Amino acid sequence: MNIIIAGCGKVGGTILKRLVGEGHNVTALDQKADVVSSITDIHDVMGIVGNAADCETLEKAGVASTDLFVAVTESDDTNMLSCFLAKKMGAGHTIARIRTPEYNDDSLSFMRQQLELSMSVNPERLAAEELYNILMMPAAVKVDHFSRRTFEMVEIQLKEESVLDGMTLSEMRNQYKANVLICVVSRGAETFIPDGSFALKSGDRIGVCATHAELQKYLKSLRLMKKQSRSVMILGGSRIAYYLTKMLTASGADVKIIEKDREHCEALCEMLPEAVIINGEGSHQEVLLEEGLDSMDAFVSLTGVDEQNILISMFASTRGVPKVITKISRTEMESMAGKLGLDTIVVPRKIVSDVVVRYARARQNSLGSHIETLYNVMGGQAEALEFRVGPDFPGSGIPLRELKPKPGILVAGIVHNRKPIIPSGDSFISEGDMVVVIARHRKSGEPTLQDLSDILG
Repeated sequence: MNIIIAGCGKVGGTILKRLVGEGHNVTALDQKADVVSSITDIHDVMGIVGNAADCETLEKAGVASTDLFVAVTESDDTNMLSCFLAKKMGAGHTIARIRTPEYNDDSLSFMRQQLELSMSVNPERLAAEELYNILMMPAAVKVDHFSRRTFEMVEIQLKEESVLDGMTLSEMRNQYKANVLICVVSRGAETFIPDGSFALKSGDRIGVCATHAELQKYLKSLRLMKKQSRSVMILGGSRIAYYLTKMLTASGADVKIIEKDREHCEALCEMLPEAVIINGEGSHQEVLLEEGLDSMDAFVSLTGVDEQNILISMFASTRGVPKVITKISRTEMESMAGKLGLDTIVVPRKIVSDVVVRYARARQNSLGSHIETLYNVMGGQAEALEFRVGPDFPGSGIPLRELKPKPGILVAGIVHNRKPIIPSGDSFISEGDMVVVIARHRKSGEPTLQDLSDILG
């Protein structure tokens, strides 16, 4: 596909990298010449310097022959206007980043219709939704949903002296009767798609696929089940904090936000009357303790400084807070945070890139793609993909043990006639089924999984 990325900052750069890796023909458009130069030095893309809301600039970028135009500049107005112009000038589909909290669902729906937007994305709201899902299942470090929440995949960090240490997956299935599938394991820099003989180790990060009820049963049997977070302290009154607090208070949770800017605190008090807003320097440990950190079910660090988020999260962990979540903006800081013992990390730009890549793949249905859902899992070391089985799938009706998928690929779940199935070797796939597949990320140059048929060896 021909794709233009307008606005190549943190979010745009991450999206561009993913789309280039998918094999798309990408053009980078930004007002800053040094940003465009930096991107074209690293990636094999065309670079255009100019205003994304200028017709001449869009024409120069080749918008008339563009399949997908993605506007993720810092300005909502520029994003909306540039998408409107791009659509009028011939772009097939348009996606705009719209971050303003004042836009509710009704106004966004109206704007999408009037501007002929294919989709609007809000990185902060998407990040808040991921944070909320984790706080509702605190034993997990990440939660993804498939088939309208029929299936869930949760990532769990095995602590030191875990009861699963040294246990093979076959032994685990015999001892713990929950109907779950451990479909991917991250150990250090390596990622494994395990079989029954694979032995788990303390420190592993495991991906478990099952229905919500079976996951609850499994976590309870491992004594990992924790109550949902009902009292949450948030450091930093950012947009993410706003959206997350709205979700938490609506579910009945008590939320306390600590924000150092007094004027912003006053604005938050008006926007979030159900929450407690504290004007204070949250990087000072004594402030956190005075505001009841030790009695909280969860602590979420959402400041704009990665280093501060990491350090304060480490402090909250040492105080025994049951669930600690850290927001990271720079991807290079993510591995460092993990090495320091922080297991629940959210990177908003990665969440947005997943959404855009998922949309780009979906637009290729006419070329054979049937991907419905796409997630990066295990810190980007693997993908979880959901496919709808078409009439042309050559493996229909054949037991999975006879399909022999390519190395690094596993069928993790099947939804047949709305019934979720954790597959065994005797399970088979039929037309109309929804199928969840886990795949290790491929090496550079290898084809991506675009269709369910690609899993076959």
